[in-house]
Amino acid sequence: MGRLNKQLINALSIKDLEVEFMGQEEEKMEKLVEKIDDLLVVLKRVADDLKQVSGSLKSLAPSQTSQPSTAPTPVESEVSVKESTIEDIKMMFPEDLEDMLSFEEKDDYVKVKPRRFLGSDNFAKIASIVRGMDGDYVSAGKQSHFRIPKTKT
Repeated sequence: MGRLNKQLINALSIKDLEVEFMGQEEEKMEKLVEKIDDLLVVLKRVADDLKQVSGSLKSLAPSQTSQPSTAPTPVESEVSVKESTIEDIKMMFPEDLEDMLSFEEKDDYVKVKPRRFLGSDNFAKIASIVRGMDGDYVSAGKQSHFRIPKTKT
């Protein structure tokens, strides 16, 4: 009888250890799942940022991305002049930035005004795109805006 009790005690101890071990494993798994979720959030932010950077780069140099890098570009003796439309200018902005702006066509430029407060990051992105189109920022208090010339040389 003593031997049977000893075996039962050993069996119960092993079961207790297995349950304790499984509890620890579950905790570790839960922590790993939380870390993976955190990493997925960070990766999504990085992917969104990369998408915006890609859009900005495309808007800054659309002719460079469409031409093969190995082919030399022919030199033209005449200066070609192209007039941009509001639609051409809107296409240069990623959709999320475009939604923050209003566009108004003037005689020789397009006036781009913020619809709401931009914050420093969005302002910098927009200013960079505007500079890439030979535009500038006009600081005039509540009437501040970006000015993008319609004619390009």
